[in-house]
Amino acid sequence: MNDETSNSNDSRTAGQPEVKAGETDVTSGTAKKAATKAPRKKAAAKKATAKKATAKKATAKKAAARKAPAKKASTQTAAKKATAKKAAPKKAAAKRQAKPASVVIVGAGFAGLGMAIRLKQAGVNDFVILERGDRVGGTWRDNTYPGAACDIPSNLYSYSFAPNPEWSRSFSGSNEILDYIHYLVDEFDLEKHIRFNCNVTDLSFQEKAGLWEATLEKGEVVRGRTAVMAQGPLSNASFPNIEGLEEFEGKKIHSARWDHDYDFTGKRVAVIGTGASGIQIVPELVKTVGKLKVFQRTPGWVVPRPDFKTPDWHKKLFKKIPASQKAVRQALFWTHETMAMAVIWNSPLTRVAERLSLAHLHNQVEDDWMRRQLTPDFRIGCKRVLVSNDYYPALQKENAELITWPIARLAPNGIRTSDGVEHQLDCIVFATGFDVSKSGTPFPVKGLDGRRLDEEWHGGAQAYKSINVAGYPNLFLTFGPNSGPGHNSALVYMESQLDYAVKGILRILDGNLKMLNVKEDVQQRHNQRLQKRLAKTNWNSGCKSWYLTEDGFNATMFPGFATQYQRQMAQFEEQDYQLVPA
Repeated sequence: MNDETSNSNDSRTAGQPEVKAGETDVTSGTAKKAATKAPRKKAAAKKATAKKATAKKATAKKAAARKAPAKKASTQTAAKKATAKKAAPKKAAAKRQAKPASVVIVGAGFAGLGMAIRLKQAGVNDFVILERGDRVGGTWRDNTYPGAACDIPSNLYSYSFAPNPEWSRSFSGSNEILDYIHYLVDEFDLEKHIRFNCNVTDLSFQEKAGLWEATLEKGEVVRGRTAVMAQGPLSNASFPNIEGLEEFEGKKIHSARWDHDYDFTGKRVAVIGTGASGIQIVPELVKTVGKLKVFQRTPGWVVPRPDFKTPDWHKKLFKKIPASQKAVRQALFWTHETMAMAVIWNSPLTRVAERLSLAHLHNQVEDDWMRRQLTPDFRIGCKRVLVSNDYYPALQKENAELITWPIARLAPNGIRTSDGVEHQLDCIVFATGFDVSKSGTPFPVKGLDGRRLDEEWHGGAQAYKSINVAGYPNLFLTFGPNSGPGHNSALVYMESQLDYAVKGILRILDGNLKMLNVKEDVQQRHNQRLQKRLAKTNWNSGCKSWYLTEDGFNATMFPGFATQYQRQMAQFEEQDYQLVPA
């Protein structure tokens, strides 16, 4: 049908598109009035004649009804069946003919909402956001564990086009970040575009129509001329594969699925995992539990966290003079940019950063043996650098114990370590992170000629500029392959991705393109350059981290400064794409 690749001018101005299966776009046309120049008397005579004819018909019907009521019932039943038969194909046709959205966005976290805002600012309003949950927020909706916070300053972990002068602290907690996300929805009037409880189970490109089709869990199909995968890298969590996991008879809690009804008071609790989530959970749990055992596999580099309460005069200044908040953001940005020299590459600044972290350890931990247990044996930056002021003090509380023996298995009553000791427990908290898609996708994504993205990414995810993949036209990724920062705010990188995606989407809509597909050879050359640069970074220096696949392929991080990433995304180069007109 022609309306499946609707004219770009319509798509830029239309409101929310119809995408629900089974809904029929019924347009009741107004009956045309017959023009007549006859005199009024003639019209009145006709009217009277019509009334008499109607009366005669009604009398005949009543007589027939008195004579044959059974026949009438039979006729009505047959009529209903005929109507139902006619309605079925009409309903199916309505589903096929429903106008596709200009953009289908999967996910209503930071990425999805940011994409929606930038689209609206560019004049694209007929988009739909499919959110599997019942609220917005993404990872900040799901991570509500005690102590949850961001390790990037608030004025940098926010969008530059939507500043918040009301941040209460230098580093905000999860509740305040979630409030900011809700502010984005209200401020930019996004809720009408969001469909909640819509879990996407399949995303397929229909080459003939030039449309993406998102299949929902209940079978409904939502179509769009373009699609944006904005579900985020930290959206799926599961328990780790530990022997005996199902045998443990106590309480199991994952940090991303916190049970707020469980009472920790006086309980024997274990925390497995000492990464970014673990070091935030431990200081809070140690305040209420009877005994806390922290199971550490590898110690991380921990640096101080300069967290302060924001004074009221500061907030007033930001409101009155927005340029002052912009200046603070710029100062934070460039401070973090300099950290790249320490954590991305091995340089003299790397030694400075390691000495700073070790000084922090010595200042907070008195016991020599515990210091040795907490000292990393890999270069700073190889794993994620941790930020905390209260993790080390928490480990030294009387009711806390650091366990460094490897976990052998879980037993019905606790955890058994490789030294043969079984630790008796009431509850185990798994702070073991997320199922990051380094070599797969959260749901099947199918492109041209039946190709599947999870199969192509089996050995490690690859894309062009982290946002487009050859063979998957009109599809845009957020937090895609090699877009991760090791030293700066993820939202700085995200803004560059959003603006690049908008350029591509506008090219499709305004140019009425059927397909915008990055060239295979362009993508290959881009990734060869990336991997060559990554080989010289600290991330690829030998330690095991979630940045790498099992065989050591780095599909996660960008090997450079944030300014370099911004420069990479600044230009949309059409010669790198195949453009197919509708």
